Amino acid sequence: MSEPVLVVMAAGMGSRFGGLKQITPVDEQGDIIMDFSLYDARRAGFRKVVFIIKKAIEESFKENVGRRMEDWFDVRYAYQELDKLPAGYAVPEGRVKPWGTAHAIACAAEEIDGPFAVINADDFYGRTSFQAVYDFLTGDAPVDQQAMVGYRLKNTVTENGSVARGVCQVENGLLTDITERTHIEQRGSGIVYTEDGEHFLPLSGETLVSMNLWGFHQEMLEEFTGRFKAFLDENLPKNPLKCEYYLPSVANAQIREGRGTIRVLPTAECWHGVTYREDLRSVREAVAGMKAEGLYPEQLWEK
Repeated sequence: MSEPVLVVMAAGMGSRFGGLKQITPVDEQGDIIMDFSLYDARRAGFRKVVFIIKKAIEESFKENVGRRMEDWFDVRYAYQELDKLPAGYAVPEGRVKPWGTAHAIACAAEEIDGPFAVINADDFYGRTSFQAVYDFLTGDAPVDQQAMVGYRLKNTVTENGSVARGVCQVENGLLTDITERTHIEQRGSGIVYTEDGEHFLPLSGETLVSMNLWGFHQEMLEEFTGRFKAFLDENLPKNPLKCEYYLPSVANAQIREGRGTIRVLPTAECWHGVTYREDLRSVREAVAGMKAEGLYPEQLWEK
């Protein structure tokens, strides 16, 4: 079996951070959140990484991230661009929004030569989460079973505003559905969500949610590439400027059609991310605490 590949979705980094050089370090050594994900991935066993980026940030990304990682990984690049569409399709006039996370994977298909894990570039996932997905990919799961790391909702919220999370329904360890909740927030000691901004409903902090840490057999690449045309045919007439081809929608389709299963790998790890500027302090405090506990060395990338 081919060695597992780590796929890092980083095409949106330039727009979210105002240019890669503005990515803020989360420790005194200058490491960014992605450094910790890469470090954890290498500890788990990953030795090849595919960064999905845009041509517009290529040089900056390679200078700030990619070239540093060449000492530790077989580094490859894939490019997610608006005009990377099937034959016969064109970018709608006025469209600037990317096509979504499932499109990102489709753009990287030629660089992925084995089972693969998928992460967001700007989320902190935790060491044991990477170990769980690596063990799944190197185990004996059937090719029609994929995996998703499930986080406890209470470990993924911020005190500084609302977040969007994929709320999961799980039966006997298998995912049965993901519902995207775009506005989840803490209220006192509880957690609530709203669909209309007026009516708020409670959510248990123990609810499992997706943070886009997935494990896929290589055969799933055909699903990401093959379903894109149907997505465009259905959604372009309705929402040409903003429709997005999401990774969880491909997983959900597999489940609904009875063509595969998704094993949920629960984790007790706490997610960290800078959704809001005010989150940066808590991320830095968390990183400092983990270093003090010995979970990470002071210098991540010492040879």
